[in-house]
Amino acid sequence: MRRALLPLALALAVALLGGCSTPEPEPTPAPAGGAAALPGPTPADLALRPAPGTAPAAPAFTGTLTDGTPFAAAELWAQRPVVLTFFSSWCTTCASRQAALSELARSYRDRVVFVGVAGADQADEVQDYLRAHRVEYPVVLDDQQTIWRSYAVREPPAVVLVAKGGALLRGWPGGLDAPALDQRLRELVLVGQS
Repeated sequence: MRRALLPLALALAVALLGGCSTPEPEPTPAPAGGAAALPGPTPADLALRPAPGTAPAAPAFTGTLTDGTPFAAAELWAQRPVVLTFFSSWCTTCASRQAALSELARSYRDRVVFVGVAGADQADEVQDYLRAHRVEYPVVLDDQQTIWRSYAVREPPAVVLVAKGGALLRGWPGGLDAPALDQRLRELVLVGQS
């Protein structure tokens, strides 16, 4: 009987020793909307229509991007125009317009920066939304809706256009479709348009 158990014991030992290693966990994807989505250098050929001298200053804000990186809006609009898109993951209008906004953001990459401001949301729900809709621009988490209130946003969607230098050019409660926003950006970006 001992001889019959010996091969079984050896096979079990080999299986245990060879199979003891745990598989490597799948790498966690980097959060969408984080620091990797910030723009590169401002293009040398970027020419912009000057902001009207009567335009008020946009409310400057700081926050945290989806990956935990600190963010200051004024640092971006010191170099180029910024489009702020206020959204929530549960907003059906936001979702229906997002693909076109994401495409517009890609076409203006580095010339005009799109920044999402996610309010009234959980971080994991925002991540699901960003991945589902291929949002490649930086996104600030505004769970207390402090930034929303500073821009008088009551509900999503909303879009705000800030000129280089921080002048508040225009806001659209209820959002703005991509073709209309593209027209506004073409009026602002004079040279080197995509």
